[in-house]
Amino acid sequence: MDEGLNITYFILDGHVEVHKYKYLYFIIFLIVYILIICSNSTIVYLIWKHQDLHEPMYIFIAALLLNSVLFSTTIFPKLLMDFLSEKQVISYQACLVQFLLYYGFGYSEFLLLAAMSYDRYVSICKPLQYPTIMRKKTINIFLALAWLLPALQIVALTIMISHQKLCSFTLKLIFCNNTIYKLFCVASREISVYGVFILLNVVGFPVFFIVFTYIRILIICYHSSGDVRKKAAQTCLPHLLVLTNYFCLFTFEVIAVRLEYEFPKTARLIISLQLVLYNPLFNPLIYGLKMKEISKHLNRLFCQDKGT
Repeated sequence: MDEGLNITYFILDGHVEVHKYKYLYFIIFLIVYILIICSNSTIVYLIWKHQDLHEPMYIFIAALLLNSVLFSTTIFPKLLMDFLSEKQVISYQACLVQFLLYYGFGYSEFLLLAAMSYDRYVSICKPLQYPTIMRKKTINIFLALAWLLPALQIVALTIMISHQKLCSFTLKLIFCNNTIYKLFCVASREISVYGVFILLNVVGFPVFFIVFTYIRILIICYHSSGDVRKKAAQTCLPHLLVLTNYFCLFTFEVIAVRLEYEFPKTARLIISLQLVLYNPLFNPLIYGLKMKEISKHLNRLFCQDKGT
């Protein structure tokens, strides 16, 4: 293959009858994207505005919801343009940037959930030490690590990918993810090993840590009063719901990408969309309805004229 042709554009071949339903797709996904931005931003705004929500738990929730908006923005604007384009293509450089941002923000979610689980662990298991442990400096360190640690590792992975020679230019999805590995002329052992290292580092260890902290919380709650159990249920249940949903969807996406089995095009489309739709849409609902203080401010915001 001509070396000059090795870096060009990719055909995004994961769309299903896009030319027939392009306006319908565009309207549906535009509405979904607006809902994601508005719902997540509303709760972030409430947390920023109200002083009683300036606690570590709510700051981490705001960071998680902001991360969801950034995560969605790596996919939706390009997707909306593709629906109205004659050809669904992406340049190699843009594909690498999308890959970097997609996994950078995707992995950050696990570290943010780990920070939230530690905050709940200290709050419930070490309440007297909570003010001294969960200081502003500690929160800032957790937030910085949650965003920088995955970003630095994915940057290194993206650089490794950029040096691989390509023998195919058709991606069987609607955006760039690990499927790009299947375009290499020769499978890279180094990239595969480093990819597993990243998975363990920013997914495996955080999930193990979260499970450990919640086991400790359950043990403490079992030997505590009803008030402690109630507090734990109110603050921990939403985090567990989000973690369970995200971990299952992410694991399913990773397995589906690496399987050699050829899924039908419609099935591939549904699989690829689950991760970018489910959590960004439902996280605001979970936290807005399940977190008592946030729910209270939401009711005031949308029902403030009631009774006047």
